[in-house]
Amino acid sequence: MTVKGIKDLEGALEDKFGKQHMRRIVDNALIKGAQVFKREIASQFQSFKDTGQSIKEIHISQPMTVNGVREVKIYWRGPKDRYRIIHLNEFGTIKNPNPDGKGAIQRALRSARNTYINEVRKQIERLL
Repeated sequence: MTVKGIKDLEGALEDKFGKQHMRRIVDNALIKGAQVFKREIASQFQSFKDTGQSIKEIHISQPMTVNGVREVKIYWRGPKDRYRIIHLNEFGTIKNPNPDGKGAIQRALRSARNTYINEVRKQIERLL
């Protein structure tokens, strides 16, 4: 399927509502969608949690523009510095090539994809 006229549609919406208003709508939709993804990551991490610190340290960034596109990031930050070992659980190591949490983030991406898209769409429709 090919969708044409996206730039025209974006321009028309910005003309109608204003650039700042459209940015607020998009930012709100991105944050709501990221919350859906964050819940899915947390549910994937439940299967191998020990202390639960990897789940507690999941954060969502504020919306930002990167290469002309608005985005939010999911990251790990907290007192236990779990960000240091998230990649080890996701990909394994030489000594432990198949940890219990191997591929948990990738599974969360696959399973939350449609829900994320629907949530972003719903938020944009609601605010327009």
